[in-house]
Amino acid sequence: MSSTSDSGAIDRMRLPRLDRLIYFAPALFFGYLAALCTALILTSIFLVKVRNPEAITGAGIFGFVVTAGLGAVLLRAQLNDLRYVRFTAHADAPTNYGAVLKIMRSAGWTITSNEPGQLIDARVSDSLLSRGEWVAVRFRGHDVWIASICDPRIGFSLVARRRCRHYKELVKSAVSSAA
Repeated sequence: MSSTSDSGAIDRMRLPRLDRLIYFAPALFFGYLAALCTALILTSIFLVKVRNPEAITGAGIFGFVVTAGLGAVLLRAQLNDLRYVRFTAHADAPTNYGAVLKIMRSAGWTITSNEPGQLIDARVSDSLLSRGEWVAVRFRGHDVWIASICDPRIGFSLVARRRCRHYKELVKSAVSSAA
């Protein structure tokens, strides 16, 4: 999972291609449904022998508005979850790194990527069959950048998003107490 842009600022988690496709699949599904509704609207224009083609057009418009709206809300939530949250700590990067690594290990998270003083990527396992959520932490000077998302292979859920917020707060409190 990469995270830096050309200017050196950390913006969003960058997922591998397959994981990105899986992660955005629910939003793409809503896009597919909106396209089907558009096709229904366009088809109803040419239906002259069917009773009430206006009703079919109305149903298509309603379906389009609902699916496009839900898809947009879901896409915005997913993009927002990929964005790193930055805060400034009192300690330097190696100290912050040590505090975060300690709390991750004590919580039993699986460290997937680790560069001392720079980054830690971890997966939170909430059961034997589930890989849980992903947590990515980046360290730049006194700045700590945290992002956490639902595991793309498990799927999007509101409960998992709540846990992701909790993991961000856990990392933030670990860094705050490291000073």
